Amino acid sequence: MENYIVSARKYRPQTFESVVGQQALTQTLQNAIRQNHLAHAYLFCGPRGVGKTTCARIFAKTINCLNPQNGFDACNECESCKAFNEQRSFNIHELDAASNNSVEDIRSLIDQVRIPPQIGKYSVYIIDEVHMLSAGAFNALLKTLEEPPSYAIFILATTEKHKVLPTILSRCQVYDFNRITVPDTIAYLQAVAQKEGITVSEEALNVVAQKADGGMRDALSIFDQLVAFCGTTITYERTIEVLNVLNVDYYFSLVDNALAHNTAQALLLFNEVLNHGFDAGHFVTGFAQHLRDVLVSKDAATLPLLETSEAIQKRYAEQAQKCHPMWLFQALDILNTCDINYRTARNKRLTVELALVKLCQLGVAMNQPAAVSPQPAPAKPAAPSQPAAQPVQQAPPAAAPQPAAKATIPSMPKIPSVNISFGLRKQEPANNAEATNIQTTTDTPVQQEPNRPFTADQLRDAWVGLSETYKDEPRLKQLIENYVPQLISETMAEIQMPNPWQMDQMRRAMPQLSQQLRAALHNSELRIQLVQQQFTQEQMAFTSEEKYQVMAEQNPALAQLKERLDLQID
Repeated sequence: MENYIVSARKYRPQTFESVVGQQALTQTLQNAIRQNHLAHAYLFCGPRGVGKTTCARIFAKTINCLNPQNGFDACNECESCKAFNEQRSFNIHELDAASNNSVEDIRSLIDQVRIPPQIGKYSVYIIDEVHMLSAGAFNALLKTLEEPPSYAIFILATTEKHKVLPTILSRCQVYDFNRITVPDTIAYLQAVAQKEGITVSEEALNVVAQKADGGMRDALSIFDQLVAFCGTTITYERTIEVLNVLNVDYYFSLVDNALAHNTAQALLLFNEVLNHGFDAGHFVTGFAQHLRDVLVSKDAATLPLLETSEAIQKRYAEQAQKCHPMWLFQALDILNTCDINYRTARNKRLTVELALVKLCQLGVAMNQPAAVSPQPAPAKPAAPSQPAAQPVQQAPPAAAPQPAAKATIPSMPKIPSVNISFGLRKQEPANNAEATNIQTTTDTPVQQEPNRPFTADQLRDAWVGLSETYKDEPRLKQLIENYVPQLISETMAEIQMPNPWQMDQMRRAMPQLSQQLRAALHNSELRIQLVQQQFTQEQMAFTSEEKYQVMAEQNPALAQLKERLDLQID
C-alpha cells in the first residue's frame, strides 16, 4: 500500500510553466536565466500559498541544471536535477527563519556560504519567513547579503514585507506575488480532479476557491478534505455542508423578496439561516458581499471584479437586471450601517431584522389601508402652498398603492430638468410668534406616474443616503449628515440651520439635493425649506445686586422679607 501524499505536495509545480497565476513573474525569472543576468539576492513576498517557496526551488534547480532545455528549463536528467528531485542536493539550502532566527543561526549559515558547490554552478540559500529574523540576525546577514561569493545566491521569502528592514530590501531584487484568482484556482482544481478521477461540480469548486482566498495550497487542502468526505463525486450541497458555508440561494431569495417587498418571507429566511447555526454577523457581511457582486454585474466594465464561475455569473447577471442601481446603493448603505451597529447592539437579532425590514421597504411607500390615507393622482402636481388640496373622494383608483407581490422594483425614471423650488424662512425664538417666510414656487411638468407618499423615516434614510454621493465635497457631506429634514406635512419638510454661513452653503446645494431627493422618494411635490434660528443672548447676572434682582423677580416674597428685616446686600 502506497503512502498517501496530500495534493499540495503531490501536485506542487516543478516547472515555471506549471506555476499558477504568476505569469509575469515567472517570465522575468526565465529571461534572467536565459540572459545569464542573475542577481545575488532576491526577495519573494506575497500572501500565503501563492508559490513563493515553489518558485525559489524551481529557480535554484534550473540555474544548477547541467543541460538546460530552451535556456531556462531544467532537464531532470543530469546529476544535479536528480539530486534535487531526490532531495539530496547539497547545492540548495533551506532555512526556516521562524525557528532559526537568532544571530548564531545566521553565523552558522554564513560559515556554510564559504563552501563552494560540488555539483553545479551555484549554492542557493532559501530563507523562508525571513521577517521572523531578529534585528541582530538581520544585521549579521547584511554584509554577506550585499557582497556574497560569486557562486552564492540568496532567495528570501516572506508574507510580511513591511517587517523586513529597509537595508535588507535595498540589497535584493523584490518580486511581489499576486493572489491567485478564483478562475485560475477553479481551472487548476479541475485538472487535479481529472487526474484523480473525481467528478466535481463547478459550483463546488467556486466555493473552494472563495474559501481559499487566493492561496492554492489552501485550495488543495480543502479539496482533499472534500474528497475524504464525498468520495469520487463532489456536489455543491455536500461542499457547503462540509465547509459550513451559507448557501448562496438564500442571498438570491432574499433579494427577490426584498424587491417584492415581502417582509414576512425575508424574516422567515433569516430565521432559517439562524436555525442552521450560522452567525448573524457573518450573514450580514455575506449578504453585503452578495449585493456588491450584483452591483458589479450590472456593467460589463466592472464585470471582471466578480471573481466567480461562469454559472454563478449568469445568476448574478439575471438578478442584476431586476435591481435599480439606486436600490442597490441604498441597500448596501443599510447593510453597512447594520454591520457597524451589530458589534455594539444588545439585541443583535433585532438589529439584523430591522435592516431586512428597511430593505424590503426600499423604493415604495409603506402599504396603508385605502380608507385611512388614500393618495390622489392629479394631472398636475399641486403647488407647495396647496398640498393635498383634492378631497379624498376624488382619488382615482390608479392612485392606490402597488401590490407587494410585484417581483421587481419599480423603475426610477430620470427627473427632467425643472425649476427646483425650496423655502427659506427665518424663525424667531419660541416667545416670538411671528416669523419671516420667503418661498418661491414654480410649476412642475406632468408626472408620468402618481406621486408616492413617504414617511419621515424614508425621508431621513433617503437624505442620509445622499451624503455618499458627495465624498469629494467634505463640507457639503458633513452638512447633509448633521442637518436632517424634519417632515412637517405630507410634502413639506424643513431643515433648521444654526448660522447664516451654513444656511448659504445649504441654499446653494439645495436645488440639486431636492432633485435627487424627489427621484429617490418618487414624489415631485416634495418641498424643502431652510429655517435659520435667531437666538437672543440672555443677560447674565454677575454682581450681588443683579443676582438679587433676578431672585426677587422669581420670588416676590424675597423682596418683602428684605424690607421687613431691613437687610442689606453685600
